[in-house]
Amino acid sequence: MSHITTIAANFGLGAAMTSTPEERALVKRLDSGLQTIEAGLAENLHFGDEYTNTVARYLLEAGGKRVRPLLALLTAELGDSDCRDVLLAAQVVELIHLATLYHDDVMDDADLRRGVPTAHTKFGNSIAIITGDLLLARASSLASTLGDEMVRLHASTFERLCLGQLHEITGPTSGADPIEHYLHVLADKTGSLIAASAMVGVMTSNAPAEFGEPLREFGEKIGVAFQIIDDVLDLNGGETGKSKGTDVRHGVATMPVLFMRQSTDADARALDEGLTAAAAAGDDARFETLVDELRASRFTAETIATAQRWGTEAVTALAVIPDGLTKQSLTRFASRVVERSH
Repeated sequence: MSHITTIAANFGLGAAMTSTPEERALVKRLDSGLQTIEAGLAENLHFGDEYTNTVARYLLEAGGKRVRPLLALLTAELGDSDCRDVLLAAQVVELIHLATLYHDDVMDDADLRRGVPTAHTKFGNSIAIITGDLLLARASSLASTLGDEMVRLHASTFERLCLGQLHEITGPTSGADPIEHYLHVLADKTGSLIAASAMVGVMTSNAPAEFGEPLREFGEKIGVAFQIIDDVLDLNGGETGKSKGTDVRHGVATMPVLFMRQSTDADARALDEGLTAAAAAGDDARFETLVDELRASRFTAETIATAQRWGTEAVTALAVIPDGLTKQSLTRFASRVVERSH
C-alpha cells in the first residue's frame, strides 16, 4: 500500500484534499517525505548481523499508520519543509514509538500487533525487551546529531513515557479520580510523544518559535484523543491488529471500562463481573458477546464524546497558527483521529 493511500485512508489528506494545485503539491510532499522516512527507518534499523536486523525491523515491516512522522511533516510546513533535519527528526519519534511497542506488548502479554504475532511471542520476552532498548538507543544517537534542544526534548519525552507506563501499572492513589488518573496517564504515555512529533517539525524547519507551545498543546491533546479512540477500537477488534477486547481481557481499565465502573447501575456491575468471569474462564464466545454489549453501551458513547472534546480542544490550540493550508491540514488530521471510531 502506498503512503498516499495510507494518508487518504486514515487522515483525510489525500483524495479529499487535491482540488487545488497547492493541495496536490502538499500531498505530494507528504507522500515523498514519508517514503524517505520509511527508507531511513529501514536503514537506521541496521545493526550488523542478520538476526538483530530481523528482530529490530519486525514491527516496522508489520506496517503502521506513521502518525507521528506525518505530524512532523505537517508542522514543518510552517517553516522550511525541505530541511533534511525534518526527515531525521521524524525518524527519531517513530523509532521511540516502535521501541515502546516492543515493551508494551511484553507488559500487556499481547498476542497480536498490527495483524502479526507480537515480537515477544515470536522471539521471546528477553529479546523483545532488549530490542526495544536497542531502538531507543538508536533514536538517542540520531537525536544527538540534531542538537542539544532535540536531545532535551527526546529525554523529557522518554521520561514522561516511562512515568505514564509506571502510573498505568500502579493505578490511582487512594481517593483519586480513576478517570482523571487515566487521562493523565494518556497525556504522558501517548500525548507526550505526539506532542514531541508536532514540535520537532517546528524545531527542525526554522518555523517561528512562537508556534512551538500551541503545537505542543495540539499534539498532546490530539494524542489523548487518539488513545481514547483506540480504547473504542479495542472493542471492535480487527482494525487494531489485535483480537476483540484484548485490553479488556488483560484487565486494562480502558475508558469504556472506567465509565462502566463509575456507574452504580446493577446492569453495569453485572456486565463488569461477566467480562471478568468470562476472561478468567477462557469462555471466548461469552466474552466476545459481552464485549459487543460494552461496545454498544452508553459507556462507549461517553468515551467517544470525551475523545471529541479533547479533539476540539486540540483544534482550539491552533488559533494562533496562521490560516492556510497547513492549519487546514492539521484540523483535518485532528478530525480524522476522532472519526476513527465510526
